[in-house]
Amino acid sequence: MKLLAFEASTRRLSVALWVEGELLERSSDLPNGGSELLLPWARELLAAAGRSLAELDGLAFGAGPGSFTGLRLACGVAQGLAFGLDLPVVAVPTLAALALTAGEGKVLACLDARMNEVYLGAYAVSGDKAVELMPPKVGAGQTAPLPEGEGFRGAGDGFATPEGEAIRARMGGRLSSVAAQVYPTAAAVCRLAAPILAQGGGVPAGLAQPLYVREKVALTTAERRQAGGAR
Repeated sequence: MKLLAFEASTRRLSVALWVEGELLERSSDLPNGGSELLLPWARELLAAAGRSLAELDGLAFGAGPGSFTGLRLACGVAQGLAFGLDLPVVAVPTLAALALTAGEGKVLACLDARMNEVYLGAYAVSGDKAVELMPPKVGAGQTAPLPEGEGFRGAGDGFATPEGEAIRARMGGRLSSVAAQVYPTAAAVCRLAAPILAQGGGVPAGLAQPLYVREKVALTTAERRQAGGAR
């Protein structure tokens, strides 16, 4: 199985190549762009592995939720390559990739959604699997849905926001620790997508779509005034 994956849903952009279970990855913290790096990174990884685009079995991307621009970027690059190569595409939920990056156990994945909200999802991580316990949601810190049960660890930059602090307070003892510096990675996207492709999964390039969760891009002027200024 040979798989190329792109993750651009947060400020941490990355590209990963999976070749028969071995992973290579390029990544960088790029809060203000970096779209021009994804394809060069892909070429570098393929060259390092002694492989070519023609040898790939599929493409994958971090589908969201996350930055609207980043999601469209990753989806578009994966789609473009898949069209040309006639390969399937796997859209991997960003919060699942974040949970897998965070490690084993029950993970409450939380990303900054801006507009005074966070994206939340809960997963049970074991090996290369992230079983969904609560699907991706979006909401304010005081009102966002929370998962049932105990023994969660928090992960993601959403916990570095006031909304994330509110989530942490509401979870109380059900949240044992928080790692706000953890981001979803293309390597995690590969790990989640590889078994799907191995079982004949994935969709044609034209059917691959981002998972926005929230369709609204920005607050109105009135909403910003009411909230006291959007971040």
